[in-house]
Amino acid sequence: MTKRALWKGVVLAESDRTVVVENNHYFPVESLRKENFRSSDHHTVCGWKGTASYYDVLVGDEVNANAAWYYPEPKDAAKEIKDHVAFWHGVEVV
Repeated sequence: MTKRALWKGVVLAESDRTVVVENNHYFPVESLRKENFRSSDHHTVCGWKGTASYYDVLVGDEVNANAAWYYPEPKDAAKEIKDHVAFWHGVEVV
């Protein structure tokens, strides 16, 4: 089933190949609409997935800081989410 990530009515990503981990849909990186993302300096660490990097989500003049995350080098237990991006902070997955 095709999933879409939406914020402010704009489709940020769309794919029928998301990977669900901890109730989050991880979208393949090639499904992202790149013009709606910019790199963030924010990072967090998950004990079993590794270190997450973040993107700010951009729609028009609005910025949703750190609303998308990914694991550039996930640990072996989470290798299926390499090259995938997940969302939060009001981004809706439908």
